[in-house]
Amino acid sequence: MSFIANTIEYIINRISAITVFDILDIAIVSVVFYYIFKFVRDRRAGKLAVGIIFILALLLISNVFNMYALNFLLSNVVQVGILGIIIVFQSEFRYFLEKVGGNTFITSINKKTEKRVLSDVFKCIDAVVDACDSFSKEMVGALIVFERSTKLGDIIKTGTVIDSEPSEYLIKNIFFNKAPLHDGALVIRDFRLCSAGCFLPLSDDGSLNRELGTRHRAGIGISENSDAVVVIVSEETGVISVALDGELTRNYTPAKLKEKLVSLMVHEENKKENPISKRFKR
Repeated sequence: MSFIANTIEYIINRISAITVFDILDIAIVSVVFYYIFKFVRDRRAGKLAVGIIFILALLLISNVFNMYALNFLLSNVVQVGILGIIIVFQSEFRYFLEKVGGNTFITSINKKTEKRVLSDVFKCIDAVVDACDSFSKEMVGALIVFERSTKLGDIIKTGTVIDSEPSEYLIKNIFFNKAPLHDGALVIRDFRLCSAGCFLPLSDDGSLNRELGTRHRAGIGISENSDAVVVIVSEETGVISVALDGELTRNYTPAKLKEKLVSLMVHEENKKENPISKRFKR
């Protein structure tokens, strides 16, 4: 009984010693581990994480049971392996850091939609949807990138800057199969047609359907490296797809495409707006 009483007293003393900073410390660590797990779960880095855990477990066992040879070998592997992991998985690390600096944690910084006339937003979305509807019917390939919080200046520089108001006919002219810019991507910044004929990084995800061509892999690739919304029209099938956060969803009708773009470009920003500021605007 004395052992149980001492144990309970010890637990009570430890709990009473917890401060606000300890709770904050635990909360921050929990959030960090959650986002690391979420990042690793659906990517090839997930298999790497399993291998690292296995090696660390062996290292711990070698320390406990004094296995000097195994401990020496694994210690050197870990030291060299950290550098190798950074080199091999640099794209994954870059993606993670961009997400940390994007909408995941700093959602209140970039609220440009609140300052922009909504009619301009819908004008751009309507132009893209109408153009994609025509592309789908006429079997014309298209690759359209909506820039959001992650800036795509390095991508924009690879194309031809046009900086034009959105127009269905201009978009159709850009992707006309004999036009010089039709093979690249059209980047839309601040709901204006910013640059055409841009080169995008291709996704190296080995799990992608092999039937997907370069246009789809490019769209998925830029969505893996940023928070951009990418609309893709297949030249072979006319199927309209949307790439977001490295995931590709297909078979959009014009109505569903407009609903998707409005939910991503308008509704998400409106949810971020403070209810007090909404009352003030009324």
